[in-house]
Amino acid sequence: MVNFFTAVFYQPILNLVVAIYNILPGHDIGWTIVILTVIIKAVLYPLSKKAIEGQKSLQNLQPKLEEIKKKHAGDKEASSRAMMELYRQEKVSPLSSCLPLLIQLPFFWAIFKVFRDELMGKSLIMIYPFISNPGTLNPLAFGFIDFSKPNIVLAFLAGISQYFQAKMMPMRPAAAKSDGAKDENMMAMMNKQMLYFMPALTIFICFTLPSGLAFYWLISTLLTIAQQWWIFRKLKDPNSTDPKVIEGEIIK
Repeated sequence: MVNFFTAVFYQPILNLVVAIYNILPGHDIGWTIVILTVIIKAVLYPLSKKAIEGQKSLQNLQPKLEEIKKKHAGDKEASSRAMMELYRQEKVSPLSSCLPLLIQLPFFWAIFKVFRDELMGKSLIMIYPFISNPGTLNPLAFGFIDFSKPNIVLAFLAGISQYFQAKMMPMRPAAAKSDGAKDENMMAMMNKQMLYFMPALTIFICFTLPSGLAFYWLISTLLTIAQQWWIFRKLKDPNSTDPKVIEGEIIK
C-alpha cells in the first residue's frame, strides 16, 4: 500500500522527473535536474518569499528588541511580555521565517529520495499510466559526469554556494556591554560559526551521496541566492509598487 508521503510528494516528483527526462532531446539527466529545480523553486516561491521577508522583518525589529532588553534588564518576564507586545503591534511572528521552510521539508525529502533511488539504477515502478516509462534513468549528465557517483568538485561548489547564501542574510551583531551582552555575544558567535559550519557540512554530505544530489543542491542554492537578491532589492527600493514595502521596511 502506498503511504501518504509517497502518494502526495514522492510519486508526483518522480513522475515529473521522468516526464522532463522523456521530453528533453538526448534525455540528459543534468538538464532534467536544472528544469526540475526551476519548477520546484517557482512552485515554492511564495513560501520562500514569506520566509525571507520574515527574516528581514525580525532583523528590522532588532533595535527595538535591544531597547526592551535594556529597559527590562534583570526582569525576564517583563522583557518577554514587552517583546510579545512588540511582535503583536508590528504584526510580526518570531516563527514567520521558520514555518514556511518547515512546510517545504517534505518536498526536499521527496526530491532527495527520488535522486538517491533512481540515480542508483532502481527500477521505475511508480510511473503514472500516462507517463512513458524509460525503464531506468541514464545517470550520465552533460556527456561526462556520472551523477550516480560522488563528485568532489560538485560537492565543493554546493558548499561554496551555501556559504554565499548564508552570507547574504543579515546577521545579528555582537551586543554592547549590558546585562544581556553575554547571551547576545554568544548568539552572534554561534551565527558566525554556522556561516562556516553549514557549508562544510554541505560539502561532507554531498560528497557521500550521488553527485546528482550535489548538483541539485547547487542549482537550488543558486536559485535561492537569486531569490534573496531580488526580494532584498524590492525591500530596499523606495519606488517599489508593492504597498507593503517602503524604504527597506515591511509595512504590515
